[in-house]
Amino acid sequence: MKVLMVLTSHDRLGETGRKTGFWLEELAAPYYVFKDAGYDITLASPAGGKPPLDPKSNEPDFQTEATRRFEADSEAAEALANTVKLDAVDADDFDTVFYPGGHGPLWDLAESAASIALIERFIGANKPVALVCHAPGVLRHVTGADGRPLVEGRTVTGFTNTEEAAVGLTEVVPFLVEDELKAKGGLYSSGPDWGSYIVQDGLLITGQNPASSTAAARRLVEDLATAA
Repeated sequence: MKVLMVLTSHDRLGETGRKTGFWLEELAAPYYVFKDAGYDITLASPAGGKPPLDPKSNEPDFQTEATRRFEADSEAAEALANTVKLDAVDADDFDTVFYPGGHGPLWDLAESAASIALIERFIGANKPVALVCHAPGVLRHVTGADGRPLVEGRTVTGFTNTEEAAVGLTEVVPFLVEDELKAKGGLYSSGPDWGSYIVQDGLLITGQNPASSTAAARRLVEDLATAA
């Protein structure tokens, strides 16, 4: 199986002067679910090259077995330093796509024509798509074959308003994931803040927060195995 993992290239947290990017656990945990399943993994980002890491995600309190494994993995470091440009990616070359979160995607991937077209191509080809934490926000402009919002009438989850409030960024982010999914007609649901919670509706798998990354990746692997 070939999996594409799409990371943000955005490194500025609004006008705060602080840095953001992708959240390390949300890349590392799924990366090893896929690697240990024998998948061929390709990393991509809008700008290509090395995407920005949210520095907070690598603080001691947020490190996990997967993040430590990733940081010690020279092959993973090489892949991360050389992500392919998103607009050069062909969905036909992959079996599935996974979007890690972090706040960065709310600024670039949510508005990226290449990302929107890519997700629509995967869904149109009957290939599953998984997104975690803030990444479900990149679905805001994605439409189905009928031209309606992809999430309309679908059960979805993503970073909750209360989780955003807890990290103090409600007034900083360009939009709130929970509110946007609801505004597009998504049947939004969530579990306890900071706990692992995923939902699947057909080809679409979404996870609520960083703790949901492993479960979302495992569900994707199970889905592909069942379809094989």
